[in-house]
Amino acid sequence: MARRATNNPRQLPNKSCGCERCKTEYPEPNRKSRRDCIGSWQARYRDAEGRQKGPVFRTQKEAIAHLDKVRTAVREGTYLDPKRGTITVQAWYEMWWPTTERKEVTTTNRKVSAWNAHVKPKWGKRKLNSITWVQVQGWITNEVKGRGAQLKALEVLRTMLDAAVRDKRIASNPALGVKVQPAASKHPDDLMPPTHEQCDLIRLHLPAHYRPLIVVAEETGARWGEYTDLRACRVDLDAGLMDVREVFISDNGKLRRKDMPKSEAGYRTVPLTPAAVAAMQAMIAGGSPVVTQSPVGDGRDIQLGELIFRGPRGAALYGQNFHKIWVAAIQKAGIARMVINPGTGRKEWWPRVHDLRHTFASRLKDAGVPEKDVQVIMGHERGGRVTWLYEHAGPTLVEDVRSALMTGRHLRVVA
Repeated sequence: MARRATNNPRQLPNKSCGCERCKTEYPEPNRKSRRDCIGSWQARYRDAEGRQKGPVFRTQKEAIAHLDKVRTAVREGTYLDPKRGTITVQAWYEMWWPTTERKEVTTTNRKVSAWNAHVKPKWGKRKLNSITWVQVQGWITNEVKGRGAQLKALEVLRTMLDAAVRDKRIASNPALGVKVQPAASKHPDDLMPPTHEQCDLIRLHLPAHYRPLIVVAEETGARWGEYTDLRACRVDLDAGLMDVREVFISDNGKLRRKDMPKSEAGYRTVPLTPAAVAAMQAMIAGGSPVVTQSPVGDGRDIQLGELIFRGPRGAALYGQNFHKIWVAAIQKAGIARMVINPGTGRKEWWPRVHDLRHTFASRLKDAGVPEKDVQVIMGHERGGRVTWLYEHAGPTLVEDVRSALMTGRHLRVVA
């Protein structure tokens, strides 16, 4: 085993010192002589990769203490090179992002969007080891607006800093324990789905081409991407069945097909009512979709000729474009209501197209369909979400309670 150096730490010559050694190193005739050297002390050691380091301290005592601390950290495997933490967040992102696990396209695009919109402008030029917890909390609280945006931005930053801790660039993650704003509750009226009569009014004020689309949305409870990407090969009108197997997603403004629904629970067979069958027959008669089943491949190729629901000119349906048509219809129907999203502060119109899914779930509840069956038909992984998110109290609840109070009928609380 090699012997430890006896001159470690060592004292460095100083131009302003007048000791014999410093005057020999830096000869200046007018400097006052002194016996003791005032030069700083250099603590030399080798890091975990064998590279020699030599930080300088004011006193010998400080240098020795640092040497003892570093040697212990190297032996225990906890050593952190301070220079590794001086990399900027932007440079670290460029190193870290290619190593991350690639999930579905929408998740990847969401993270990239959060990085470009929130994390990079704020932290891109900062050094990793200069970020503190209070700075991150202040950024989330005061600069990132909306709970959704806060969650997405914090997720990206926290994951990046977690990787930096594992890579031994920083000792701890300053994004841990940062809190986002609490979820804001919407008014019950804004959660209530449109009634069957209101849906009829909306359809009357929609262009005739889109009326069958809304019928299928109301009669199946499917998600937007599940029925706009519905191919003729996925329906059996004689048996009254619709198979949900793939969906449309937006990939940086381009429409592409994803070879699975929102989750594994999204794979399901949905029964079609006579109204839904008639709506699909009308669209098939007008558009003549082919019954071939092209492979999904990487998800980018979309055979529009296989789709049952398309635009008037045969193009695929984009949610952003249809939104304008929908808002115009609910305004003409006289049921549109402007609401303020309590989480983001943005103005939104009630009802949304997605609320037809809520209407469908409420109909199943009123018909006495068990919750577990509702869960399967709607493609949810958890039944509790069906209960709390979709099964809203109907408009007759107030009158039912009033009638019970007036007639003396006792109410029974059900857990």
